[in-house]
Amino acid sequence: MSVTLDKGTEGLTVRDRIAELGQRVLDGGQINRDEALDLINIESNADIMDLLSWANRIREHYKGNKIHLCSIINAKAGACSENCSFCSQSAAYQTDSPRYGFVDPEPVQDAMSEAKENDVTAVGLVAAWRGLKEGPMLDEVCDRIREMKENGKSRPDASLGLIESQAVADRLKEAGLSCYGHNLESSRRFFPEHCTTHSFEDRLKTIQFLKNAGINICSGGIIGMGEEREDRIDLALEIRAIDANVVPVNILNPIPGTPLENQEQLPPMEILKTIALFRFILPQKEVMIAGGRTVNLRDMQSMVFTAGASALMVGNYLTTLNQPVEKDLQMLKDLGLDPDWDNNFSDQISSNADCGSRCNSSNKPAKELLPA
Repeated sequence: MSVTLDKGTEGLTVRDRIAELGQRVLDGGQINRDEALDLINIESNADIMDLLSWANRIREHYKGNKIHLCSIINAKAGACSENCSFCSQSAAYQTDSPRYGFVDPEPVQDAMSEAKENDVTAVGLVAAWRGLKEGPMLDEVCDRIREMKENGKSRPDASLGLIESQAVADRLKEAGLSCYGHNLESSRRFFPEHCTTHSFEDRLKTIQFLKNAGINICSGGIIGMGEEREDRIDLALEIRAIDANVVPVNILNPIPGTPLENQEQLPPMEILKTIALFRFILPQKEVMIAGGRTVNLRDMQSMVFTAGASALMVGNYLTTLNQPVEKDLQMLKDLGLDPDWDNNFSDQISSNADCGSRCNSSNKPAKELLPA
């Protein structure tokens, strides 16, 4: 049966339309919002498998068989002032999340040593607080980053909330930080549904400071929070506009005590379809599968690479458990994939063509990365 996906493709089957758009991306082109919405609204499992196959081709074309591995250190846990509805570390909710102050040097060095043993590309220092400003805590953070850079093979990353000024971002760069994790979390439209203590524009402003300092950006979001499919597409397009280097795709793991504790989980095929759309929209970026994969994908975890993922978070998450690193490494080996030690993003070219003032190469300072 012939199924049309938009007015410009009368007579094309869904399979042919997927192939047309996939080939365009392979040839260096982009898909637009309407085309992405067409793809994410595909319902037939057979057609979804065609979509995944093309996403896999795109991954192999731009990323080869290398998989970027990342792990994190929960450097400061609990009692966060922000009210993100998905997070067990918010002081606004009663959860079983641990609470402790900023981490001493020893656990950080232990994490770096373990990362080296397991071929982990990057280790991220993550803290549960609103953000960073000038003061003694920034001094301590910079000390940890220097220690990570001096004593480990893995790239030292950090995810430390909102950046209050350009001076803070510059200090992080001077300490040796090369990549900062700051998720947009969701689309601009949906953001107020899960956070009201800061705004989507606050997050964009932080990313501007970081890019001005010459720091690479790790920015993605969480799917399965009750958003519409178009919100996921809009999130991916925002990420394309800010030209993030690494794009974490988290899948909500509902935590008791949070407002989303009873949120219905996404079906695995819906998750894989979303990953594929991120690859179509962000063909040269590290699309990383992060939190929630074990509980949501279960025995289908290895299919994230078929769906276009080129990076994986390994080890435990901030407040929930992951499967053992050894099992992930075996999964990669079984799939003929290798951990990627090229951790300077040298294979990436800016994916931006016509995204206006928010566009800038990861190799150039951001001057106009401002909210619309």
